[in-house]
Amino acid sequence: MKRRINVWSNIDWLTVILYVLLVFLGWINIYSAVYNEEHQSILDFSQRYGKQLIWISAAFVIAILIMIIDSNFYSFFAYFLHFVVLLLLVVVTLFGTEIHGSRAWLEFGNVRFQPAEFAKITTALALARYLSSHNITLNRMKTYLRLALIILVPMAIILLQNDTGSALVFTAFILVLYRQGLSLGVLLFGVYVIALFIFTLILGKLFVIFGTIGLALIVLWILNKRFKYVWVAAGILLISGGLFYGINYVFQLNVSMYYVILGALVFSSIFYIILAYWHKVSRVMLLLVLLFGSIGVAYSVDHVFNNFLESHQQKRINQLLGLESDPLGAGYNINQSKIAIGSGRLTGKGFLNGTQTKFDFVPEQSTDFIFCTIGEEWGFIGSFVLISLFIMLLLRLLFLAERQRSAFSRIYGYGVISVLFFHFVINIGMTIGLVPVIGIPLPFISYGGSSLWAFTILLFVFIRLDVSRLKVLQ
Repeated sequence: MKRRINVWSNIDWLTVILYVLLVFLGWINIYSAVYNEEHQSILDFSQRYGKQLIWISAAFVIAILIMIIDSNFYSFFAYFLHFVVLLLLVVVTLFGTEIHGSRAWLEFGNVRFQPAEFAKITTALALARYLSSHNITLNRMKTYLRLALIILVPMAIILLQNDTGSALVFTAFILVLYRQGLSLGVLLFGVYVIALFIFTLILGKLFVIFGTIGLALIVLWILNKRFKYVWVAAGILLISGGLFYGINYVFQLNVSMYYVILGALVFSSIFYIILAYWHKVSRVMLLLVLLFGSIGVAYSVDHVFNNFLESHQQKRINQLLGLESDPLGAGYNINQSKIAIGSGRLTGKGFLNGTQTKFDFVPEQSTDFIFCTIGEEWGFIGSFVLISLFIMLLLRLLFLAERQRSAFSRIYGYGVISVLFFHFVINIGMTIGLVPVIGIPLPFISYGGSSLWAFTILLFVFIRLDVSRLKVLQ
């Protein structure tokens, strides 16, 4: 009894209040999004808003149970829970129910369960358990391999379920690794690869190849502070390019220009390496590895884009990048979403008065696109309030994470922040056309039992760990 009193007296009530406000706003807007005049009661359990109330009630019970359980339970059973969820992911991949092209659900009568949502929790727990172990540093290859097993295995299984959106959420855990000492260069390299992929799609391989060559020459000058090295490298490349082009033209080999450029680059690089060795030019090998790696990314874009992405995903990316226009097909969701949000203007059309919502112009308006309902009916002010609540929650969690005395609790806290931040930014970003539509819910707001329960568990486990922070090191 004494322990229970200590738990409730030390709980961070500000975080709990922010959670309850978000859940309440979600429920109200689900009611508005799927409002039916024949079922006007918000307590009608045959409708989504009635069912969501059941999920909310169960979520509150789950939150209370989490607070009752001893905080050591979560670290002690972290690996076991992760293993159990991995087994569930395998089961759902083999025997799950397919919905909207994704085999990501286990169905028991009228109840559906999505293990991928809970994999985010156990991955955060397993990651915290491993990184908080003794003698773990991020400069060892075996550390990276083990981290890859923890993060990439569930991600790969979820990809096999054709649930790309849920799989991409696991990339958010790189923020946890960064907090633990991962080099900023790794993050910048990831951004650089993504930029290469996008520019190759928009501008083509040839432009990106010449762009990366130009960038490599600039970096060569920055590293060595001598223009002579840059002019020599450029001269060797131009001569090699002319030689390879001439051979291809004279002998009518009909080799693609891409491979002519690549051959010239390989030949000139070998020649320049020899010169650099004699003149002691620094970091040439590292620069060439990055250069050829960048070109390799550019050459692989077409293959990855055409063979690893579904046709609807390709169309959504092309639509976002302006490479094609399909307002009645791939671009329909985004266009209707932006119309709905924009029509709300400053104060919105009023509760239950959203025309885009009422006439079902916006697909998935109670789940992935629920922010449209908020933007249309509550306007800029309502959207600002919702976004402010999320930012307040994330900042509060950041404060809680930094005050933890336990490494496990701090690392897990950053895992919670990373997952919530990714969902928040990507979901709202896709409703306003800033990112491709990948189908992930807005935490605590979107309709769905699995997602609400998963986010509740994710958050309240950290709240429970925060309650016990004063017991550490005493």
